[in-house]
Amino acid sequence: MAMNEAVLITSDRFVDHATPDGHPERSARAEVMTTVAKRWRDQGGLIQLPEQVTTDALLRVHDESYVATIGETAGRRARLDPDTYTSPDSEQVARLAAGAAVSAVDHAINHDAPALAFVRPPGHHAERERAMGFCLYNNVAVAAAHAIDLGLTKVAIVDYDVHHGNGTQWIFYAEAKVLYISTHQYPFYPGTGAADEVGEGPAAGFTVNVPLEAGAGDADYDLVFRSVVVPVLTSFEPKLVLLSAGYDAHEWDPLGGMRVSTAGYTTMTKRLRAMTDAVCGGRLAVVTEGGYDLAALESCLTETLAVSSDVPQAVVPDIAGPTATAERAIEAVRRAQGQFWPTL
Repeated sequence: MAMNEAVLITSDRFVDHATPDGHPERSARAEVMTTVAKRWRDQGGLIQLPEQVTTDALLRVHDESYVATIGETAGRRARLDPDTYTSPDSEQVARLAAGAAVSAVDHAINHDAPALAFVRPPGHHAERERAMGFCLYNNVAVAAAHAIDLGLTKVAIVDYDVHHGNGTQWIFYAEAKVLYISTHQYPFYPGTGAADEVGEGPAAGFTVNVPLEAGAGDADYDLVFRSVVVPVLTSFEPKLVLLSAGYDAHEWDPLGGMRVSTAGYTTMTKRLRAMTDAVCGGRLAVVTEGGYDLAALESCLTETLAVSSDVPQAVVPDIAGPTATAERAIEAVRRAQGQFWPTL
């Protein structure tokens, strides 16, 4: 795939969401995104500016009263939960973040090619009616609901952030059109994401949680992707895959307790890229979540761009190493999900 078929959607405005001094989700993260984006543009990559998301798009996944509450923070500072804050520009910036995710979906669908939204604040902890975990609007959920509104009947979300995406899970917990797969440190913030949280009603089996003990490394994550993530995705046959790209499982990250290297993240992304090319015509929309070590964030963003814009690898080499942590998690997943996914 030629580089110019993939698009990066981002904005210098993401620096304008200000958090208190010492907060890990800080404006310097946006500066890293801008640095990576400039390098991409200088290499001939396509960059698109996001537009603010519409209120209608937000209301597909958030309660009207909640959207109004966030709207009322415009122009002032507010503390929404113990670690989630707004500054005067945050509401507009959050709308740009969700808008970038929506545009990524549009590009992936219209061009059968990857699109990446480098955004902040992140989104996957935001629930229908509450902000939490640094998140205001649930960017990836807004994007998935947009895809459904366009007529897609099967949308998959893969979340490899170190934290479980409680907001994304609960928003789609009873929605059979959306498959949510999460690999995450467990037990850990926010406390959700056990293997037996599988969805409800017609969507039973469409929430797939892979809870990994602290200390999991590259080989653990790669085994989980080969044994659970890719087989379930392939069986589901999505028309679009969204990636909640959180890089805080990185070994350098100050918040997580995992040992994933940049190369480990790259292998996970390569497996997703190959799967989307084989199953859904290359329709991959990447939306950034966490990642709080700036050097790790820069290297992971750079590699994710490279994987997304390059020809997908038909064969991705396995990562060798200890996998006892992954094996325990996979066994828990098989117990919880075997009735829904016989290929497990």
